[in-house]
Amino acid sequence: MGDSHRVGVIGLGVISRAYLDTLANHPAVSIVALADLDATRSAEAAAKIPGAEAVSVESLLARPDVQTVLNLTIPAAHAEISLAAIDAGKNVYVEKPLAVTLEDGRSIVERAATAGVLVGCAPDTVLGTGTQTARAAIDGGLIGRPMSASAVMVTAGHERWHPHPDFYYAPGGGPLLDMGPYYISALIHLLGPVRAVTGAASRLRAERVIGSGPRTGQRIPVEVDTHVTGVLEHVNGALSTITTSFDGVTTTAAPIEVHGETGTLAVPDPNYFDGEVRLFALGGSEWRVLEPQAGYAESSRGIGLIDLVSADGQRPPRAGGDLALHVLETMTTLLRSAAEGRRIELTTTAERPAPVPLTPAEEWQAQHAYGH
Repeated sequence: MGDSHRVGVIGLGVISRAYLDTLANHPAVSIVALADLDATRSAEAAAKIPGAEAVSVESLLARPDVQTVLNLTIPAAHAEISLAAIDAGKNVYVEKPLAVTLEDGRSIVERAATAGVLVGCAPDTVLGTGTQTARAAIDGGLIGRPMSASAVMVTAGHERWHPHPDFYYAPGGGPLLDMGPYYISALIHLLGPVRAVTGAASRLRAERVIGSGPRTGQRIPVEVDTHVTGVLEHVNGALSTITTSFDGVTTTAAPIEVHGETGTLAVPDPNYFDGEVRLFALGGSEWRVLEPQAGYAESSRGIGLIDLVSADGQRPPRAGGDLALHVLETMTTLLRSAAEGRRIELTTTAERPAPVPLTPAEEWQAQHAYGH
């Protein structure tokens, strides 16, 4: 275990597998405790990680050897668990979104600042070579001054594949709060913070039918809007349009496009770490694929937590609490704008995180080893 940073994981649902695959074998961190409301799940996970122990949530929070809590609970529990971890004097890294409400998100960030602990939040996919190469292209002037962007996510809904999709259709869920963090985080990395939003939203049906697992065929209520669209006004003057939907089937639109005075970038899906970044320059005749220029190469979920504990006071975490709070306000205000039918200015802001230099997999997997 050495001097590696010690992590306790709360919540062992579907997404935990991706995090554990990254963190359980990384020399910078040691997973020492795991907790879940389902004790069987925590026991099964602990059995696969040498040195890890399955414990209750209360026991995990009380353990002096846990330095950072990885909060992978459902969105409705994000604030409760994160605040409990902060009150126990621990850093917290939480799965997106930061919280269900802006008020809870503010409480997490403010209480952590008072306690002198760190807050990090997914998505960390935007630290991969896809979004980071696109950012490097923009910062390098390859499209001239960026003027606008579009972000599009259309799918038939997660109940098709998720065995327990209820939370996707409960407060804190819906396509914007579920998938919007990827797209809005990417847009902020690319174009900077947002100053105001205008939104519109709808929902196609009042129930959804679970399509897989032991509850196949069960109907669940839809309590949130399932098609959300809007305009984000960035501080630098650029305008982004965003569409997130669980009411369509698919789309041929690029996940993100950024338009500048002298070129357009097609940016890969920010739900993934890598992918082709394509450039069409003014006066050209075809799209050109850019070689990866920045980002953690061949990365996976959990790199944001590694980046958090490796920042060590030298720089803000790249997937930090201030950015997550700004993303949360952008989303919740977009929904409020849709309900009220008006443009609304935001009250938070965030600096563009430091860019990620091109970092080969073998380097990021080892460069922070035993530093804490």
